[in-house]
Amino acid sequence: MSDTMKAMVTMGHGDLDQIVLHAEWPKPKPAAGEVLIRVKACGLNNTDVNTRTGWYSKAVTDRTTGGAFETVNDDDPTWGGAPITFPRIQGADVCGVIEAVGEGVDANRIGERVITDNWLRDPTDPDDMDKTGYFGSECDGGFAEYTTIASSNAVAIKSEYSDAELATFSCSYSTAEGMLTRANVTCADTVLVPGASGGVGGALVQLAKRRGARVIALASAAKHADVAVLGPDRILPRAPDDLRAALGDEKITVVADIVGGDYWPNLIDILERGGRYTCSGAIAGPMVGLDLRTFYLRDLTFTGSTIIPPEVTRNLVKYIEAGDINPALAATYPLEELREAQAAFIRKEHTGNIVVVP
Repeated sequence: MSDTMKAMVTMGHGDLDQIVLHAEWPKPKPAAGEVLIRVKACGLNNTDVNTRTGWYSKAVTDRTTGGAFETVNDDDPTWGGAPITFPRIQGADVCGVIEAVGEGVDANRIGERVITDNWLRDPTDPDDMDKTGYFGSECDGGFAEYTTIASSNAVAIKSEYSDAELATFSCSYSTAEGMLTRANVTCADTVLVPGASGGVGGALVQLAKRRGARVIALASAAKHADVAVLGPDRILPRAPDDLRAALGDEKITVVADIVGGDYWPNLIDILERGGRYTCSGAIAGPMVGLDLRTFYLRDLTFTGSTIIPPEVTRNLVKYIEAGDINPALAATYPLEELREAQAAFIRKEHTGNIVVVP
């Protein structure tokens, strides 16, 4: 077998030109406790873009994403507020087949079809959030023909979905399930989902419905037909001028948001007394305005959600295998066209997830 592979490698912070095709990049070898995965497909996510550009840095206040920023702090450009080492192979949502195993891993795992659990945890203390990393950020990920990951993070799956379809689940759906878990969403809730046409937004719709909640989606009119397939109870325009009037008699108990931006105060204003706001993104901008009187006089609860409980990804696999949730695959690109795929992802003209295939 060859010792090299094809990989799309991010060489540093900046614009899309920092993603470079290498035809003979060193092929990784599984260390003790790891598996080698032949990547069949890898999904795109906001984390890939934000890490490449350094958008997570506190030096960046620009709402735009995807390009280069004038100033990025070297000490906090990642999701965890820590430095990143370049070159780095990004990409977290891997679907593939285990081709080799490291010392201590059962050789019977070779040949298993897997998707990745992207949260890298301390095996002796998996609940400690301060001891976590992310696949494709703190270590190389899946924008390549091969990747390695801890055996416990390669979750076997049996499904009739294609490799590209399975590559839509790991990041978006685990993010969504983590948000709903943090907000304790139940069948008694009515959940408002801004940005419902995106990967996480669509996952929020499906997973909140799975919990029995009533779901109201916000999306641009051109995407309503696609969003309707996900099963929300109602679909409203992306940003109604009068959100309260658009909702009518609906009583919103949970807002599950990855959008943020200038419209954010409208989302907070329509929450019922005792309502919950849960957030795992800010694609329309991280800087928002809050009237603290709304927050405390309405007895609201705000929860941020990044590091998910350890059981979430394995639960997702059960949901997939049971047919409880469905993929929303918007488009596939060859791995060599990752830059074009990421440009399309940044434009947000699609519904669902974009995937690259080696």
